Amino acid sequence: MNMTTECIGHHRWAIAEGYIPGWSNGPAPALESHETCCILNPGDLPAVVELLLFFEDREPVGPYLVQVPARRTRHLRFNDLDDPMEVPRETPFATLIQSTQPIIVQHTRLDSRQAENALMTTIAHPL
Repeated sequence: MNMTTECIGHHRWAIAEGYIPGWSNGPAPALESHETCCILNPGDLPAVVELLLFFEDREPVGPYLVQVPARRTRHLRFNDLDDPMEVPRETPFATLIQSTQPIIVQHTRLDSRQAENALMTTIAHPL
């Protein structure tokens, strides 16, 4: 099968909901509570992706810069973002994502504060 990737994806995405619990009930890193931004770059060129985080009570923070090689995926844990600052725990946030190439973005959360873990995933909103 010859699949064209020319029209797949968008340059801008939004994740309106984000929250990293302050603690976890399980071994790290596998069962550490986290937010993940799963990025697919189906195109033939590498994508430079910028993330800008918005908060209820302070100015936005960013950009956080990541690269996704051509025809690859990247699972980016918000817990690991630290430049320009660590993403605060126990703090609601939202994310705007902009890419130099069309990408697809999925949002996933693992909340392991209870022994019965909760996993949530949804496609981000293309803009």
